[in-house]
Formats: sequence, structure tokens, C-alpha cells
Amino acid sequence: MKKIVLFSAAAAMVLASCVGNPEGKKAETTDSVETVDQVVGEAYTVDAAESTLVWTGTKVTGAHTGTVNVKSGSIHVDNGAITGGSFVLDMTSINSTDLDGEYKEKLDGHLKADDFFAVAEYPEASFVITDVKAGATANDAVISGNLTIKGISKNITFDAKVDEVTDATVKTTSDFNIAREDWGVNYSGKQDDLISKEINFKVTVVAKK
Repeated sequence: MKKIVLFSAAAAMVLASCVGNPEGKKAETTDSVETVDQVVGEAYTVDAAESTLVWTGTKVTGAHTGTVNVKSGSIHVDNGAITGGSFVLDMTSINSTDLDGEYKEKLDGHLKADDFFAVAEYPEASFVITDVKAGATANDAVISGNLTIKGISKNITFDAKVDEVTDATVKTTSDFNIAREDWGVNYSGKQDDLISKEINFKVTVVAKK
């Protein structure tokens, strides 16, 4: 019996080591920071229909991809540079796009349940920009902000592309990973099909006057 237990533990460790995180640079994560009440610059309103968040999670046997709807938000711009912004995500809209039918319903339901994002209690997530630094080129920026999921706020820093800034429209894109356990998403997966500790987010934000 002892040998079986030891074998099972060893097998679990081997499987855990086989779970690769999705492609993407992990965002630097620290405690949340204080936000300012007033942001310099003109406000552009986020176009929820044109803005997207695509997520990817991996596990031993493969990966799943899906979306979360951007509900609302704004971006502030001063002299052609982003100075701040805030965004709200509709967590009840979690939607896996790589599955159909019964399997899709089961995964979507599990992601919305307490094991993952507990959307009945926390129907929204949010991101508030706390700092913007210039990147390597005029179209690059390094953005920091408080990301709140399941009522837990952490400050994350990631690279972003400023694809468009005009008098009418602002468009940014970013691609980064977060460690889900930092926001209380602790479900590890089945013993023989463990899931990755990081989630990848590909975010496109379009805002207009």
C-alpha cells in the first residue's frame, strides 16, 4: 500500500512538471497600489463591441481558449500618450470557443463556478491603470494597473502596443500571462490532467470620443 501511495505521489509530480504554461510573458505582479481620482488628458469611451479579451489555459492533455466580454471603460490621452484608464469585464460572459455542445456547457459552467471565478458572487472584474511608461518605440508602452478578480486586487505590469491614437479613436493591444492563484483561482485540475498555473490574456481595447 505504501508503495502505491508513493508511486501515485511521484506520478502526480511528473504530471505537474509536464504542464506547460500558455505562451506569453508573465506580467510582473505586486500588491495593489493607490489610484488617483483625476487623470490628466481627454477621456475616450471604450467601445465594448470592438474591444476583446481572449484567454488561453493549458493542461496536460491540451488547452482551452475563450473570451470574456469587455463591459465598459475609458482611456485618457494627453498629447498623444495614454495617461490612464479603467475597464470593467463581464465575468458572467465567460465563453469557451474551442468546444461545442455538452463539453462546452460543462467547461463554461465549471469556469463560472466557485472552483474558478465564482461569477455568481463576483460578476465583474476590473482593471485600473496606475502608471504608464514609454516602451522601446513610440508605439510601445509599459502599463501598470490594479487588476481585481474575485474581489482580490493585485497590481500588474505588462507590455502593450499603442496601435492607434487619433482625435477620434484609441486602440491598444497586449499579450501577457497572470498566475491565477494570485487571485484565488486555485483549482489544480484532475490528478491525471493538471492545469497550468498561468492564464494568457490577449486584450484589444478600442476607445472612441
